[in-house]
Amino acid sequence: MQRESSNGTSGGRLAVPMAWLCAEYIADEMLRTGALVEQGSLEYRAGRQTLALTIYLCDGADELAGIRAVSRIDEWLSLTSYGHPWPEWAEERLAARRERERALGEGADPDLALALDAWRWLRQTELLAADLGESEPWHPAGPMDVPVDECEQIWTPAWQLGLPLSHLAIHLF
Repeated sequence: MQRESSNGTSGGRLAVPMAWLCAEYIADEMLRTGALVEQGSLEYRAGRQTLALTIYLCDGADELAGIRAVSRIDEWLSLTSYGHPWPEWAEERLAARRERERALGEGADPDLALALDAWRWLRQTELLAADLGESEPWHPAGPMDVPVDECEQIWTPAWQLGLPLSHLAIHLF
């Protein structure tokens, strides 16, 4: 990790990405509690990274704390709900944080660097998942709906699988 400052004010300490680590810890706890997918699987990682990115981007870099996290659950549910333009929201928030970092002229923010790595992984990694076709993945099939054939699978970006996992994990928490 890079030092906090290059002008001698950091006292030689390493910069610790506490906001990101806190967001990732909360996301991990929610997913483990929900027991929706096997820990260590790519699906689990997709859910954890998506939820951690949501949590991190909702909070200010210096605001993330367990007590405040509990009060943010409704916001996280809304952001991860079906139909919300989550990828666009994430891109906008990340761009705003990059711009703020550039404007302040600070060194590399370790929290932002980890968030950008997570977003890159979520966009570039594709996972094999059931093809839900045109059906709404958030609602069970009604009597008039054609059931989903889970044997038919497609490759999908990791965030598309991580988003419903995140939403369900929040509900179950």
